[in-house]
Amino acid sequence: MAAAEPHIPDLTGALPAGPAAALDRMWTILPEARLVGGAVRDLLAGRKVVDLDLATPRPPEAVVVAVEAAGLVAIPTGLAHGTVSVMVDGERVEVTTLRRDVVTDGRHATVAWTDDWREDAARRDFTFNAMSLDRAGVVHDCFGGLDDLRAGRVRFVGRAAERIAEDRLRILRYFRFLARFGSEGAPDAEAVGAIGADLGGLSALSAERVWSELRRLFETPAIGPVVGLMGRLGVFGALFGPSLRAEGAGLLLRLEAAADADTPPALVRLAALVRPGQAERVAGLLRLSRAEGTGLAALLASEALSPGADDDALRAARDAEPAEVLAGRAWLAQAAVRGAPDAGWAALRTRLMTLPQPEFPLHGADVVAAGVAPGPKVGEALAGMRGWWRGQGCRPERPDCLVELAQRLRHDLKEGFQGLSP
Repeated sequence: MAAAEPHIPDLTGALPAGPAAALDRMWTILPEARLVGGAVRDLLAGRKVVDLDLATPRPPEAVVVAVEAAGLVAIPTGLAHGTVSVMVDGERVEVTTLRRDVVTDGRHATVAWTDDWREDAARRDFTFNAMSLDRAGVVHDCFGGLDDLRAGRVRFVGRAAERIAEDRLRILRYFRFLARFGSEGAPDAEAVGAIGADLGGLSALSAERVWSELRRLFETPAIGPVVGLMGRLGVFGALFGPSLRAEGAGLLLRLEAAADADTPPALVRLAALVRPGQAERVAGLLRLSRAEGTGLAALLASEALSPGADDDALRAARDAEPAEVLAGRAWLAQAAVRGAPDAGWAALRTRLMTLPQPEFPLHGADVVAAGVAPGPKVGEALAGMRGWWRGQGCRPERPDCLVELAQRLRHDLKEGFQGLSP
């Protein structure tokens, strides 16, 4: 097993104080354990570590005994898969027994314990996710992950087709990691070939897993080259079928070009792929949350404001819909203008997001106090007043609105309006 080069500095010294202390504490309890997976990769890449994952040859029952003997609480998160969670001064540490796959079935693989570190590393997806770091500060790298990380190569451990067949979600994970760690050079040919040959397997994945992975990709900055590759391979067509825009990933590619140094929201990037009128179907395909489904439908439901819209128009729009939806439509509209310069879209988004939220100054009680009997007519009167208020750029304050309300009710009384109190 290869060790890290001597000049690699103390990696754990880059951890914040809390996680570093938690890791030290766990190493006093399980000195043979190693930090594994994304934590090692991110430390080597100089990026923020999100999760602390340890591996150990001890079976999970022995891990529980050792942790509890040290006065900590062991949470049996997934004993069938060898995982125990430990809370150390507010930091969560996952400890998993070294494993080998017996039967692979996506995230529901049947595993057996092993004491072979290489065998455990061989079951991981990509080479730079298969590295481990021991207590002495040595990086163990069985499959050339460190070289791949430095070169910006995303490469499967072993045969790409086999890793993908074990869990087709790795197709989408490949593109997410390519966006995060890939170089501008050509992607790994074996990986691309294996993905293209197994796109049909994406249909067997649960909707929740697909959207979770897509959302994480869409939250990554500068994904244009990766989106282009996914489009050429037919990934989006396999995921969305007839709900994909006729131009495929074209609008999303232009959105990425328009974004420059900005990162469009994940839901806006998704909307750039969805054919208008298909929001409800896609929300079902991906099992979007109610808020996400509503947001996607709203993004595709109407045209964007013009970059030249004045503040009155922006305030009226802000009162009618969330600023995030209006700004998202501005992203899509900018992308739809092929090859055009910014033309004020970025400034429009800034204005939309920074303009104070207008507050309609009237309530139902005001309408009742003005003489309208409680009931549907109160809502009708309020809706009419709100439309007038928006037409005035949401500028009239409460006294002006009350005057307008009184005038409208006097007019309605003359016309025989039946909602007034006797």
